[in-house]
Amino acid sequence: MNSTEHTGTQVLVEVTGSSKEDANAVFGALCTAFTSDRPSDDAPRDDTGGRPMVWSATYDVSAVREQAAPARLTESVSVTLQGGYRAVDQLREQLESAFSVSEEGSASGDQEKELQLRLESGPGTAP
Repeated sequence: MNSTEHTGTQVLVEVTGSSKEDANAVFGALCTAFTSDRPSDDAPRDDTGGRPMVWSATYDVSAVREQAAPARLTESVSVTLQGGYRAVDQLREQLESAFSVSEEGSASGDQEKELQLRLESGPGTAP
């Protein structure tokens, strides 16, 4: 398989400005729905001495394995999605099933788009 075979179904997800537990909640919800380049037991680590962290993973959205369940966050989380239009929309749908999602910005290109989102605890999660 060549490296461009699935590029239309892959989305890069970057989580910033959050605790490692919140980043893990986001990645965990997405790993329920899609395959990823991150092993399922690869939890984000906080090893920068208090400096802001950016965690990233790439997800293949060609097939939804299971609907992402509502998840709890300790604070709002900033997430950036990068990929093809349809792939980004599919990944956003799964985020919306797990979290309350608001769009903060977007940039569109010829074949790809970038979407900045703010996530909060999902509906039905206890405070």
